[in-house]
Amino acid sequence: MNRFSIILYFLFSLGIANAQDTVVKEDPPKIAAIIYTEKDIRVDSGTVEAKHFEKNFKKKYTDKEFVYEYKAPEKNWWDHFKHWLARQIFNLFNFSSVKTSLDFISILFRIIAILVVIVLVYFIAKALIKREGSWIFGKNANKRTLFYSDAEKNIHLLDFEKLIKESIESGERRIAIRYYYLWLLKVMAQNHYIEWDIEKTNSDYLYELQNPAHKEEFTYLSYLYNYIWYGEFEIDETIFRKTENRFKKALKIFGNG
Repeated sequence: MNRFSIILYFLFSLGIANAQDTVVKEDPPKIAAIIYTEKDIRVDSGTVEAKHFEKNFKKKYTDKEFVYEYKAPEKNWWDHFKHWLARQIFNLFNFSSVKTSLDFISILFRIIAILVVIVLVYFIAKALIKREGSWIFGKNANKRTLFYSDAEKNIHLLDFEKLIKESIESGERRIAIRYYYLWLLKVMAQNHYIEWDIEKTNSDYLYELQNPAHKEEFTYLSYLYNYIWYGEFEIDETIFRKTENRFKKALKIFGNG
């Protein structure tokens, strides 16, 4: 019984193996080849627009954002001079490094530049003040003392009639009005309306006047003088004659004592 089962099992296994070999050895089905002809090729008939770079397009990309390679700037004669001076100071004063000496040189030059600017401003201001300061202080003439030349420091010694005549003949009307004003101060001082002092201002003289009519007259004449002399513009013949007549009238008023 056992032998019969073994033989039967062997025959059954052999049948399955033959069946598997038959399946594996079968050839795959053949696929028919596809043949393409020239008619099957499609030609693109669309137009293609040619693109070109703009002229000088590189100029748009010169900012530092587009610079990928950093190049150290070339040293000029000033840079070479600073480095030479830094090395000399490094050798003389035993700085810790040449870079420290170079930093010291940079700070020193800045201080020197500031000092030079301060000195220049000082001399410019001094020159403006010597020229009566009219460019800066002309609008505040009532609040400052009059400027007098060496010849005008003592108005009592001047011949104003002669000075005014010479000024008119040379066409210097503004200077003539200036002499009229100083002549008026001389007459007022001689008749004891005011006390002459080269350091006094127009307001000081106005304060010394007691008569209201005198105050009004002097106030108007001071206004004319400041307007013409410190205004820094030429006056025509009409304005000069009106101003001259007003000063002549005031000289008579204060000259009567």
